[in-house]
Amino acid sequence: MALTPLDIENKDFPRSFRGYDIDAVNDFLDQVIKDYELSIRENKAFKNKIEELEEQLNHFNNIEDTLGKTIIVAQETADDVKNNAKKEAQLIIKEAEKNADRIINESLSKSRKIALEIEELKKQATIYRTRFRTLLEAQLEMLDNQSWDTLEDGEKVVTTPE
Repeated sequence: MALTPLDIENKDFPRSFRGYDIDAVNDFLDQVIKDYELSIRENKAFKNKIEELEEQLNHFNNIEDTLGKTIIVAQETADDVKNNAKKEAQLIIKEAEKNADRIINESLSKSRKIALEIEELKKQATIYRTRFRTLLEAQLEMLDNQSWDTLEDGEKVVTTPE
């Protein structure tokens, strides 16, 4: 069992022949009691401070653990976001490539169609020119025909009443 200041104060020493000076022993015991009480109070204060600091340490350790977990979650989230962004970028690129291919194919198809139309129009123009030339040549041939000469010489042309 631990010694208390009250134990020191109540301690009674037996008296012997040529013993110690009672006043000196009592003064010393009073000083020991004061110092011992001070030590006990300081010890209690240190214990309380230790408990408080241990609570703070536990609190900060919990915060540290939470922050560590939060950092890990944030890193994983950032990685997920980055990976999703890459995937989305790849999808956008693929979609753009598909659209570009579609536009190119449509343009090629239209240009082929237009080229065919141009060729058809050239053929029709050639046919028209040939027909027009043939018509003109026929008309010129008719003009060069001798029957016009006889008309010009005075033959009467019979007309029918309308």
